[in-house]
Amino acid sequence: MTALVPAQAPKKSKSELAAFEPKSRAEMRTSSLFAPIVSLSGHEGEIFACKFSPDGSILASAGFDRKIFLWNVYGECENWVCLAGHSGAITDLKFNYDGSEIVTTSTDKSVCIWDVATCERVKRIKTHTDMANSVATSRTAAHSIISGSDDCSVRVFDRRKRAGAGVTFTNAPFQVLAVSYGSSDNEVVSAGIDNDIKVWDVRKPGTECLYAMRGHIDSVTGLALNTDGTHIVSNSMDNCLRVWDVRAYVPNGEQRCINILYGHQHNFEKNLLRVAWSPDNQLISAGSSDKFLYIWEVESAKIAYKLPGHTGSVNDVDFHPSEPIVVSGSSDKKLFLGEL
Repeated sequence: MTALVPAQAPKKSKSELAAFEPKSRAEMRTSSLFAPIVSLSGHEGEIFACKFSPDGSILASAGFDRKIFLWNVYGECENWVCLAGHSGAITDLKFNYDGSEIVTTSTDKSVCIWDVATCERVKRIKTHTDMANSVATSRTAAHSIISGSDDCSVRVFDRRKRAGAGVTFTNAPFQVLAVSYGSSDNEVVSAGIDNDIKVWDVRKPGTECLYAMRGHIDSVTGLALNTDGTHIVSNSMDNCLRVWDVRAYVPNGEQRCINILYGHQHNFEKNLLRVAWSPDNQLISAGSSDKFLYIWEVESAKIAYKLPGHTGSVNDVDFHPSEPIVVSGSSDKKLFLGEL
C-alpha cells in the first residue's frame, strides 16, 4: 500500500507575504488630518453652522454664542481667531467663491460680511425685518449674496453696493428657512415652512416663482446645490432628503425629484438641520437630531456611513473640497473632523 503524502503549498515570495500582514495606522490613513478623528471644542453654545474654505485650509464655525471661530484644518487644528459682532445667534455661514470673505446670517435680522485676511467685519446689511435664517453665495461671483428670513422674504444683495437688497422675492405668509442658488446665478431657490421648494428668476422680481418642486410634507430646513449646478438636495422635517433636478430642460417641476433618502431624524427641537454634497457629487451628508452623522450614496440611496460621537443634534455638515474629510457641528458645542 502506498502512503498518501499531503500536498505542499507553493512557497510565497516576500512581496506576496507582505500583502497579508496587518498594516499600520499610518498606512491605513486616507487624509492629511492630524488624526483620523479630531474633536474641536471652544464654543459656548450650540453650533449651527460649519464650513470649509474653498481651498480646504480653514474651517469656520458659528452658532448660539454669536461668535465665528476660524480653525486650521491641518496640523493640530488650532483655533487662530474668534470674530464677534452679531448681537444674536448666528444661524448660517458661507465662504464666498474664492474664500476671501465669510457671510453670516443671524437672529439679529442682519447679514454680515467678514474679511478672512484682516479678520474684520467689512459690511453689515440690515434689511430683513425678522431673524435671518439662511445665506448662500454665488459659485462664480464674489459680489452676489442671497438670504432668507422669518419675514417671509428672499433677498438678493450686491456686495459692491452700499444699499441693501437689490431684488426681493415675497414668500408670504410663510417663513423662509433655507436658500440656495439654482443652475445659474440668475436663479434663486428657497424653501421653508410651506414644504415647497420654489425657484425664482432674479431678472423677474415679484411674488411669482418660476416653478415649485413639491413632495415634502413638512418644513424644509436645508438646501444644497451640487458642484455641477445640476441638482439640489433638500433636508426636511418629514425625515427624508430629496434630490431634485434643477436643469432648465426638465419640463415640469412636479417631475424633478429623482431620489429620496431616508435614515436621519428630526425631533421636537425643530433645529434647522442642513445638508451637503461631496465634491464629486457621489455622496450626500445631512444633519440629524438623533446624534449621528449620516452619509448616503447618491446613486443607490443607501446609507454609506452612520457615524457616532456627538451627544446632541447634528445641525450642520460639510465635505472637504479635496480630501475625504467630513465635518459636523452639533448642539453639544463640539465639532468633529473625520476622514472617510
